[in-house]
Amino acid sequence: MNDVMLKLKPARRERLADVLYGQILEQITSGELVEGAKLPSEARICRDFQVSRPVVREALMRLQADGLVVSRQGVGTFVKSRPSTRLTDFAVSAEIASYLRAFEPRLALETESAGLAAMRRTRAQLNQIGHALSALESAFSRGETGWEEDFAFHLAVAEAAGNELFPRLLEELQDILAGSMRMALSLTQQGSDERRRRVLEEHRKIFAAISSQNADLARLYMRHHLTESRARITGTHGDL
Repeated sequence: MNDVMLKLKPARRERLADVLYGQILEQITSGELVEGAKLPSEARICRDFQVSRPVVREALMRLQADGLVVSRQGVGTFVKSRPSTRLTDFAVSAEIASYLRAFEPRLALETESAGLAAMRRTRAQLNQIGHALSALESAFSRGETGWEEDFAFHLAVAEAAGNELFPRLLEELQDILAGSMRMALSLTQQGSDERRRRVLEEHRKIFAAISSQNADLARLYMRHHLTESRARITGTHGDL
C-alpha cells in the first residue's frame, strides 16, 4: 500500500502536539485518510510539519491511545478507525486531544470520589445528586445537550465524597471539562435514541449504587461511564 500524503500546516500558538493531532484527526474524519491507510514516516511528518520528533511521537501516541491509529513494529502507523464526521463540528480540532486527555485524571479522581460518596453521603447530598440527575433527564427531553446538568451531577458526587478537595479539583478542571462534555453530549444529542438512553442509564446506575451505599459498584459504574463517554467521542461505538 502506498503512503498517503498529509496536508499539514505549521502551528503558531497552540500546543504543537495537539495541533498535529488535530490536523491528522481532521483528515481521518473527512475521509482523506481512510481506514487502513498508512501514515508517512515520523521523519516525513517532522519535515512537513516543521517540528521535532518528540512532538510527532506524542501526537501519534495520543492518536493510538484514542484508538484512531495503530502502530505496527517495523512497518508503520495505520489508520484504525474513523470517528463521526460531526466530531470537528463541536470542537476545534486542536482542542480535541486535550479534551480526551482530561478523561485520564477524571478516571482517577471521579472513580474514587464515587466510591467514597457511596460510603459517606448524607441524605441531603444524595438528594442533590438525584436532583442533578433529574435535571439532566429534563435537558435531554428538551433536546438540549445538558452539559451544565451533567457537570452538576458529577460535582454533586464529588461533594458527597466527604473531602473538600474532590469538588475543588473538579472545579479546577471545569473549563476543559465543559469543552469535553459539550463535545460528547452534542454527539449524543445528534445520535440515536438508544445512545441517549444509554448515557442516562449510566448516570442512573451511579446514582443507584451511591444510594444503596455500594462503594464497589459506584466505582465500577463511574469508571464504566467515563470509559464509555471517551469511546463515544472517538467513535469506537457503532451508534453515532
